[in-house]
Amino acid sequence: MKHSCIFPGQGAQFVGMGKDLYDQHPQANEMFEEANQILGFRITDLMFSGTDDDLKQTRVTQPAVFLHSVIGYEVRGAEYGMPDMVGGHSLGEFSALVAAKGLSFADGLRLVYARAQAMQKACEAQPSTMAAILGLDDKIVEKICSEISETVVPANYNSPGQLVVSGTIAGVELACEKLKEAGAKRALPLKVGGAFHSPLMQPAAEELKKAIEQTEFKTTICPIYQNVDAKPHTNPDDIKANLILQLTAPVRWTQIVQNMLADGADQFTEFGPGNVLTGLVQKIKG
Repeated sequence: MKHSCIFPGQGAQFVGMGKDLYDQHPQANEMFEEANQILGFRITDLMFSGTDDDLKQTRVTQPAVFLHSVIGYEVRGAEYGMPDMVGGHSLGEFSALVAAKGLSFADGLRLVYARAQAMQKACEAQPSTMAAILGLDDKIVEKICSEISETVVPANYNSPGQLVVSGTIAGVELACEKLKEAGAKRALPLKVGGAFHSPLMQPAAEELKKAIEQTEFKTTICPIYQNVDAKPHTNPDDIKANLILQLTAPVRWTQIVQNMLADGADQFTEFGPGNVLTGLVQKIKG
């Protein structure tokens, strides 16, 4: 019996997220107020009663999802005991690291905010996008992307037959056309700020690297399965290097879950807004 705690990324947010935690748990209340101080603005106002548009801004979305995930884990995690392994989808990797005691709550939040601002800046510098490709083998998607001269790459391996591509607007549009011709059931443009997990995020990765190098990381209390290689890590230096690479490399969520299952995981608990990852785990289990 091994228990895995998993944490979602950007896209899981909703207006009102975290309000129940804030109202019902003194510990959550304290952590949210600490977050307001660290960030220098009342993110709780935007989370609890802002608009969808407020929450869609990368600089708000990422800390908001991180806070909901980590504070939810702090309040509810004790029910499940210590995790045997953790993992997070993209941004969720930072939440997972805090849960595994590799990063403090305050440092995790500062890094997530620095990451969000760096990514938003990279998005504004180069208009770009992402699209979900459904019903096509990963290898076909990889091959077609590699044959397009515009920048477009596989970005999120979410589950078998569900892969997100990322790149320039022209690159993603062309990939969608060719992938539909190749038999994709659907090619859905996503409402995102830019081309996450692609080479276009290199300027953001360089900014994040500076912030990560100034932050104290500790050996985790259990392995964290990281997005870049889908393998378990506990060593702070490896974890830091993988977090920097993560911005320009694909999220290998399918492979993470497959590796967790191979290593004995039989219970998965998702902490954060929504239950998207729980659904993906079921699809990956098959």
